[in-house]
Amino acid sequence: MLEDKLHEECGVIGVYCNDEGKNASHLVYYGLYALQHRGQESAGIAANHQGTMELRKGLGLVGEVFRGDALKNFPGSIAIGHVRYSTAGDGSERSAQPLAASCRLGEIALAHNGNLVNADSLREMLTDEGVIFHTTTDSESILNLICQHGTRGIEAGIKNAMSLIKGAYVLLITIWDKLIGVRDPYGLHPLCIGRLPENSGWVLASETCALEALDADFVRDVTPGEIVIIDREGLHSIEPSRWCRKNLCVFEMVYFARPDSVVDGVSVYEFRRRCGMKLAGQKKIDADVVMAVPDSGIPAAIGYAEASGIPYGEGLIKNKYMGRTFILPDQALREDAVRIKLATIRHNIEGKRLILIDDSIVRGTTLRRIVRLLRDEGAKEIHVFAASPEVRYSCYFGIDTPHREKLIAVQKSPEEICEYLGADSVTYLSEDSLREVCGEDSYCKACFDGNYPMEVPVSALA
Repeated sequence: MLEDKLHEECGVIGVYCNDEGKNASHLVYYGLYALQHRGQESAGIAANHQGTMELRKGLGLVGEVFRGDALKNFPGSIAIGHVRYSTAGDGSERSAQPLAASCRLGEIALAHNGNLVNADSLREMLTDEGVIFHTTTDSESILNLICQHGTRGIEAGIKNAMSLIKGAYVLLITIWDKLIGVRDPYGLHPLCIGRLPENSGWVLASETCALEALDADFVRDVTPGEIVIIDREGLHSIEPSRWCRKNLCVFEMVYFARPDSVVDGVSVYEFRRRCGMKLAGQKKIDADVVMAVPDSGIPAAIGYAEASGIPYGEGLIKNKYMGRTFILPDQALREDAVRIKLATIRHNIEGKRLILIDDSIVRGTTLRRIVRLLRDEGAKEIHVFAASPEVRYSCYFGIDTPHREKLIAVQKSPEEICEYLGADSVTYLSEDSLREVCGEDSYCKACFDGNYPMEVPVSALA
């Protein structure tokens, strides 16, 4: 349960239907449901009907924004969708995505997952050139850069924007008869390609779980720096003009992605299970039961139980009708939410020595309440294990903890963390163990080791 994250991690999906009479927005709607875990603050869909954009978006969950007949008479064989949580922007409805504009290229819509580290300088440059902004998101700068330099075509506009923007970005764009996907040169966040049943169209999505929701077949992942264009001619790829190397954000695997997704060829569930197995090898505890902080800690807890021989049992039951606590924008709201988010199975807790597995410990505020809850239910011992290393550094690429001094591993010693949580012991997955789980695949682990894949401007560190 990755608590108290402070920046923007979103989900995006785009659908291209070969049949121009098909409403792609209906398919995007179901895909957004599958990606709801990636953002619960706002949702939106832009439908492209023969080059004309229609945009519907609002604050809340997908089912709240598109209630009743909201998608009725919403034509367009191409559509893109977005779910979001934020502080990159003011969190208002006007900053919800997709964003749409009319420019010399025509009508265009864009959905963005990620965070730019040079957003302030880009905004200042564009403002000096007379651009008027309607939102506070860095995504609007990307849209303006594409439109501003797109007189030579949409491909040239996108390439120009990519040459100027720095940071993490996955973009979905629709214009004319095209659906376009873009992944940044470091591949910090995922984007995959799927085919609709009977080759009736294409899907671009943040995770493969969205493909499953549409009964689409996985084709491949978009590679770092690649531009994928889908139109009447089919799928075309524009390879990057410079050297690119994948540095997928490791927190996609640790927490954000759904466990049934496969990201860049790696099963998210298996990744987390192996982290739990490594934890069992690091430290042996004489305990009665292994339990997880649901839901993202469950695969790691199962892996720990398998490797240790200690039985896995449920002790915490998650209210499925609540969102992730860290997504709530206010700390008081987050703490109130925990009270009704988790229920306990006292029979599995009372008098037991517990091994409690969480995906990570960031600030520790939510985990502290959970430990207290288990104590109140009669737990004899509570040994906390984090299925990732200590979070010691800020992230600036879309899963952001901008204030390093607020990270518990920076504030406190291991002994102080244990005392603060009220646990009998606290163990983190070692960086060596995480490296073994990652294998030869390249991941950005800067939040653990401070090795950023790109230079972070001083303005972003403020």
